[in-house]
Amino acid sequence: MTEPALRAIHLYPVKSIAGSGPGEAVVEPWGLAGDRRWMVVDAGRKLLTQRPLPRMALAHAEELAAGALRLTAPGMPPLTVEVPEPGATIPVEHFRDKIEAVSAGAAAAAWFSEFLGVQAELVHLDAPEMRRPVDPEYSEPGDTVTFADGYPLLLTATASLDALNSLIAQGDHADEGPLPMSRFRPNVVVDGTAPWAEDGWRRVRIGEVVFQVAKPSARCVVTTTDQRTAERGKEPLRTLGRHHRFAGGLIFGQNLIPRGTGTIRVGDPFEILD
Repeated sequence: MTEPALRAIHLYPVKSIAGSGPGEAVVEPWGLAGDRRWMVVDAGRKLLTQRPLPRMALAHAEELAAGALRLTAPGMPPLTVEVPEPGATIPVEHFRDKIEAVSAGAAAAAWFSEFLGVQAELVHLDAPEMRRPVDPEYSEPGDTVTFADGYPLLLTATASLDALNSLIAQGDHADEGPLPMSRFRPNVVVDGTAPWAEDGWRRVRIGEVVFQVAKPSARCVVTTTDQRTAERGKEPLRTLGRHHRFAGGLIFGQNLIPRGTGTIRVGDPFEILD
């Protein structure tokens, strides 16, 4: 087994659409800089995700200078969206959380509405340090998060994906495997660990930054969505349900909370502290 190390970094500027895989990223208290600072909401200003709209996987957001976005999608003209000026916020709903955000304006709303076929609006999280606290059961006072599902970062391990793909190959839907890591939309991917070892971690270090391992990541139907085609299958949920279910959740990966700031880089050493 090779020495544990950071294999990949993933940023998703807009929640639930495609992002990028940079070689390095800045760790802020609420997650990786530029990760999930934007999200798409419906006519009632409730979060839209790939759960009901797998087509969102086909849209792509690239972060430009000063936090601006370049949006692309099949059949759509590219659109550059500037960070909206600070000002009046609007209430939006992110699952059960009610958050204040800033509208990105009419052009972005029209772009997403046309592509998704539903009335949609793009919003920006202007103040991640104060808008949305992390679940206090798994965090410390003052911990906040962006528009990520619930925690600042998601970690996955290549050894666990290999083990999962081996189980899929033995199951009823073997033709769906092997699955790529993109199905799980992680922020950081680590190499050189034992399969499923992450289930027992409590604190880890990536490069110079320490993270609390807050809780396992319970997976949803988004993992059955091919991120390249938006087509859905049965895996990995069928196999996770049979082989990696805890407390009613189908588990793959761990949620992290930074306990420091700094820059992480692909190839950085990865250390299990507790």
